[in-house]
Amino acid sequence: MKNHSEKHRLSESDTLKKKWKKWGPYLADRQWGTVREDYSANGDAWGNITHDSARSRAYRWGEEGIGGISDDRQLLCFALSFWNRKDPILKERFFGLTQNEGNHGEDVKENYYYLDNNPTHSYMKMLYKYPQSEFPYKKLVDENKRKSRLDPEYELIDTGIFDAGRYFDIFIEYAKNNENDILIKVTAHNRGNKIATIDLIPQIWFRNTWSWGLDNDKPLLSKSDQNSINIEHKKLGHYTLYCDGKPDLLFTDNETNVKKLYGIRNSLNHYKDGINDYIVNRDKNAINPNQTGTKAAARYQLNILPGKSETVCLRLTAIQLKKPFSNFNRIVTERIAEANEFYEELQAENNNPETRDIQRQALAGMLWSKQFYYFNISQWLKGDPSQPVPPKERLSGRNKEWLHLNNADIISMPDKWEYPWFAAWDLAFHCVTLAMVDPRFAKDQLKLLTREWYLHPNGQFPAYEWNFSDSNPPVHGWATWRVYKIDKKLNHGKGDTEFLESILHKLLLNFTWWVNRKDEENRNIFQGGFLGLDNIGVFDRSSEIPGGGHIEQADGTAWMAMYSLNLMRISLELAKTNPVYEDLATKFLEHFLYIAGAMANISGEGVDLWDDEDKFFYDVLHTENGRTKLKVRSMVGLIPLFAVEVIDEETLKSCPQFASRMSWFLSYRTDLASLVSRWNDEGTGETHLFSLLRGHRLKRILTRMLDETEFLSDYGVRALSRVHEQHPYIYVTEFHNHTVDYQPGESSTSMFGGNSNWRGPVWFPVNFLIIESLQRFHHYFGDDFKVECPTNSGRFLTLKEISDELSSRLIKIFLKDRNGRRPVFGENPLYHDDIHFKDYILFYEYFHGNNGRGVGASHQTGWTGLIAKLIQSKNQ
Repeated sequence: MKNHSEKHRLSESDTLKKKWKKWGPYLADRQWGTVREDYSANGDAWGNITHDSARSRAYRWGEEGIGGISDDRQLLCFALSFWNRKDPILKERFFGLTQNEGNHGEDVKENYYYLDNNPTHSYMKMLYKYPQSEFPYKKLVDENKRKSRLDPEYELIDTGIFDAGRYFDIFIEYAKNNENDILIKVTAHNRGNKIATIDLIPQIWFRNTWSWGLDNDKPLLSKSDQNSINIEHKKLGHYTLYCDGKPDLLFTDNETNVKKLYGIRNSLNHYKDGINDYIVNRDKNAINPNQTGTKAAARYQLNILPGKSETVCLRLTAIQLKKPFSNFNRIVTERIAEANEFYEELQAENNNPETRDIQRQALAGMLWSKQFYYFNISQWLKGDPSQPVPPKERLSGRNKEWLHLNNADIISMPDKWEYPWFAAWDLAFHCVTLAMVDPRFAKDQLKLLTREWYLHPNGQFPAYEWNFSDSNPPVHGWATWRVYKIDKKLNHGKGDTEFLESILHKLLLNFTWWVNRKDEENRNIFQGGFLGLDNIGVFDRSSEIPGGGHIEQADGTAWMAMYSLNLMRISLELAKTNPVYEDLATKFLEHFLYIAGAMANISGEGVDLWDDEDKFFYDVLHTENGRTKLKVRSMVGLIPLFAVEVIDEETLKSCPQFASRMSWFLSYRTDLASLVSRWNDEGTGETHLFSLLRGHRLKRILTRMLDETEFLSDYGVRALSRVHEQHPYIYVTEFHNHTVDYQPGESSTSMFGGNSNWRGPVWFPVNFLIIESLQRFHHYFGDDFKVECPTNSGRFLTLKEISDELSSRLIKIFLKDRNGRRPVFGENPLYHDDIHFKDYILFYEYFHGNNGRGVGASHQTGWTGLIAKLIQSKNQ
């Protein structure tokens, strides 16, 4: 292993020899409009701090910036800002619409791309496209307000602002010389045919920790020699920001401009918006003439010829350097070469340049999406000593049950603009992909949510900051097992059982919470609420059912069956070296069997979640008048596929107590054994199957799933059957007709904010679980078990071949077709044809069920980053 290779740096980081991850892309893309910064009485987070007021208000809990970095406690921050001499404000943060402004909820209205990143962030690269014309802030708001939920969203590219190349491509690169020595290279390309002027304004500032009455130590930035900025922080130490060339150095303070926002005078003279006001408004009093403060900038004024570029170099370092830029280009070139070397090894078995590029950009997005997440609920609710007392309504409002929650960690985010907060079930999928390149980080992320400052004392995982008490699908056990297996393979067959064991103990608490809180009648039939599938149901499953009652959920119950098998599998692995876990494995298998029995006979009343006429699973509505199946053919009915586990003979031999107990139980409870397993029938390779679906039902449900007139699209499995396009499901109540129809793109309802839609599009997380489940079924059934794919095609495939087919359809979303067009880009010709657009990929939240167009959050590499894992699996 080379001393300067990325693998060597990872090893040093994992063994704590060096803190290579101390600095990283830990700024949010949006801090305004978050729950953390909301101190309103009514919980209006979007209205409490807006994009406009964010320029002037010091944040309490975190920082944001364009292409920015910070240390892992976010004490010191660095990011880029720009001015094209036409905008009314500096471009210091990404602009987007709030939940109420967008016709499909909140949405960023910028074009930026994460292009490269390493696990230790030794080399990072991103691209921001900045228009040369005035940024159309008002037009974007007005046009989207005019549109209905049935209309497509109005994007920045639709304004024509990028036509004829009238924009700057700004590439932002970071290269580490050591843990505390970071080289920064910013290159602005003029893509237009005329000379264009841009102010390139790198900014450096301290997160405000001194204004809240808890820590009065105030750090200091000051002008030094060599066009550099001195940085002094009691906890961080001494750093210097060296600036190549002769920029103007500007200083202000990261303080709220209370006079501008609230009309209140105070003793301060310089505020967070000082640099903006000095440059744009030419207010000479906005910056500190003494050239000191807690926020500073280096202003480069560039005139760039058409088709040409200009580069600015900076260096943030804890080392005192006489010639900070003498070896700059060599170091950057070395880090790029090492990044290429790292990915060459990862992609050694993939000879397709296009999928290699897609995979590398996906992993770049995953690694760029790390964020410092700071939130102390108790402090947030009661307020800070030196600030006004928050409204008393908050004490009985959002997240009041989570007083123990005190987070200050680097966490993988779904999308640092649209979802700049962790989400429990998203994070589980992130970790499976991240384990490919940084298994230690993936394991630490999974362990993090089980820590006592996250996990509720009652055992519940925090869902997301808008409502930590919401219920996400219980996939933490699945992700733990998958990350363990990936890590074991990378570690030459040696598994980290300490990691597995430590998480299992906390998962026992979470499993118990599910059993106690979500099984309303103690009959092993689970509710769970919306379970991450937002608007998929007839009703809002997080709210009270109109007219009373509750839903006995096919997906909630199947998720718990899957959870039982996940914990059984983890227990069996640990039992190989500690027989104590055999009893635990037995307990979870028995629990799985009881759940399977309950699904087939709810409360002993002969009501089955499986509908034998339709050959599909449905939710059942339980009211005072009885039980009614809600016959919506949706992903809810496919989730029972996920509850599958295959046990081999070697495992049984290593766990004799488990094998003996199961043999007795399955002989004694033949009613349950016949429902779920072929315990006595060995599959290929002496394997035994536990599943909610035996062979016959498996074929029936796959017949629907693989039908192109129902679930199967050219780009994966839809979340809702296309049959509901012509035949909507309607549930009639006394006051309202509740309709579920097929909507392949954006949602036409406002349920859950309207920016998410599970009534037709393709979603990566559930497609990934379908693919993995089919692979496990194939491990048991082998090549003799075949299913027609697509349905009515006359082509019969093994389950492994079907899983490969689904993977190919998902990958096809990002591949160029025979005309050079990528389905993900939709219809805009600029994305398909322009050399400066067509090879930069966006990894959307979900995808149109008919044409594969990207929909929802545009930078949700998070779980859509699973594309990197699918590409890797296709080439192994």
